[in-house]
Amino acid sequence: MRFVNDHSPNYSSLPIAEESWPRQLQFGLDLTKQDEAGEQEVKDYCENKQWIWTGRRVYFFCDIHADADAFLLSLEACGGIIRTGPEDADFELSDAGKQARFVIGGDCFDKGPSNLRLLEAIHLLYVRGAHIELLAGNHDIRTYLGIYYAESKDVLLDHLFVRMGKKTVPFLKEIYDLHVEGAHDQQTLLDEDSIRQLLFPADTWSENFPEAVKGWMSERKLQKELARVREKTREFGERVSSVGLDLKKVYVAVKKFRELFFQPGGRYHWFFTKMKLAHREGSYLYVHAGMDDEIAEALFSRGTEQLNEQFHEEFRSNPFALYHGALGNVFRTKYRKFELPFTAAGVDHLHQAGVFAIVHGHQKLMNGQRLVVREGMLNFECDASVDSNTRKISGLVGPGAATVVFEPDGRVKGISMDYPFIRLFKPDNITIAPLS
Repeated sequence: MRFVNDHSPNYSSLPIAEESWPRQLQFGLDLTKQDEAGEQEVKDYCENKQWIWTGRRVYFFCDIHADADAFLLSLEACGGIIRTGPEDADFELSDAGKQARFVIGGDCFDKGPSNLRLLEAIHLLYVRGAHIELLAGNHDIRTYLGIYYAESKDVLLDHLFVRMGKKTVPFLKEIYDLHVEGAHDQQTLLDEDSIRQLLFPADTWSENFPEAVKGWMSERKLQKELARVREKTREFGERVSSVGLDLKKVYVAVKKFRELFFQPGGRYHWFFTKMKLAHREGSYLYVHAGMDDEIAEALFSRGTEQLNEQFHEEFRSNPFALYHGALGNVFRTKYRKFELPFTAAGVDHLHQAGVFAIVHGHQKLMNGQRLVVREGMLNFECDASVDSNTRKISGLVGPGAATVVFEPDGRVKGISMDYPFIRLFKPDNITIAPLS
């Protein structure tokens, strides 16, 4: 399969000069989000903490959302690769990249412009020999569950296909166009009414679902979920027609998706197989969205490796519990009132475990990354809106690229096309203790 890069990113927009992180004002303009932590707040937080760093360079990327151009430009911005030509495959690892760890922090899927092209680019990074940690994002997990359980009539699973949302429809079209169209042996004899009954929630689903989820969802969250499923069911059908598909083609694309992603030997079988919930390096914990008290306590008592094992077990055996429980909160929380709480107790457990900062995405920022002190925990929020569709909707000009680089000497650099400086953070008390 050959994917061609038809775009010419504007590399001159990448920042070169550095400034301290955080810093509120530059040239009299407030270039940060309103909730950005102040310099004194971060200084007070870091004081009297003995930070540990592994001596390993780490590149963090997140919320790439099916944009290979943004991903490749971000790889180049961090110094992890050297481009050798205009095609996606025309790159090699830099000397720094050969020794570094690339952490992809979730949400590779949806929004566009091409899910499969991005996956091919990530796979090329593996092929080049990069050390990669691939973390679960809510869009990735929702797509997996929606496709895997598309024909299930279990009341807990019946809605998951439409719950993926209209953003997934272009992904199914990609699969149909690239892997199905013209293959007569991969069509279906089912009519559209039969397919609708298989893929969409049953007429009685909204009546039965509330009873089935008692104990799992608050009343507020339940009502929100019911409203979302009604809305997404309508939107999904409308989106299918708008991209030139019908339900027969959608159904065949679902079957092909399963073959490509779920079957051993499938072209993208590696994606979900390699996925983890969290990754830790020294005093930094990398996740897609955030934390809650239950997971903080589990991390303190059992460690990151066992959390990842539990994630894969629930991924296989109990998807509803995964998505709506504490593990799912790690890749979908936005700290809203109806979500699982993260309080001083959770912060204390993380601090006792030696974790002093959470590095994550999932926030959709407009002018680069930001630092936030939430409930007494430092957060590096790194979703810098790099994909072209988000940028268009948000009024951001030019191509997107962003990365956070954790240097071997403990410095942390925030790089974004949408902020004019490389933002430089370093805690005062840091011990470099390379892992064996």
